Amino acid sequence: MSNFSSTAPRKGKLAAAEDFSRYVPSASVETEAPRGARAERSERRLAWKVAPNLLVSFRYAWAGVHYAFVTQRNFRIHCTVGVLALALGAFLQVGTVELAVVGLTAALVMVLELLNTAIESVVDLTVRQTYHELAKTAKDCAAGAVLIAAIASVVVAGLILLPPLATLVLGS
Repeated sequence: MSNFSSTAPRKGKLAAAEDFSRYVPSASVETEAPRGARAERSERRLAWKVAPNLLVSFRYAWAGVHYAFVTQRNFRIHCTVGVLALALGAFLQVGTVELAVVGLTAALVMVLELLNTAIESVVDLTVRQTYHELAKTAKDCAAGAVLIAAIASVVVAGLILLPPLATLVLGS
């Protein structure tokens, strides 16, 4: 028997995902029909929706980014550090190529954080309240990918931004 009551308030990622459903755009889509039959329009919920056009696809993508920003502390940290690094690069007037490299490495960290969030959500959906060693391995590997990218991003930003910052601070 589960310790969780269906009437008790839910906390954690699952509750955040359920609360987030109001942000997901709704769209009616045409379902495939056999040859000669007429396609029907139906309403689908959440993950079962198929984007009927490009604009709706972008809305779904933005909903995923928004979900990660609202629910994932580390994603907010990565976004903040990335924006600060780009602002510092612009302030120090580093070259456009260097600024692009800083932006791309920061974006890579954010992309991996989004993938980490997706993997964690799928694993949580699959194993529910049980423990499985492979679920732990999947989550740990996804988090490890983010960690490696974040370290590389800090190294790249440091190599690009520290010399002009040192010149500005030390007045050489």
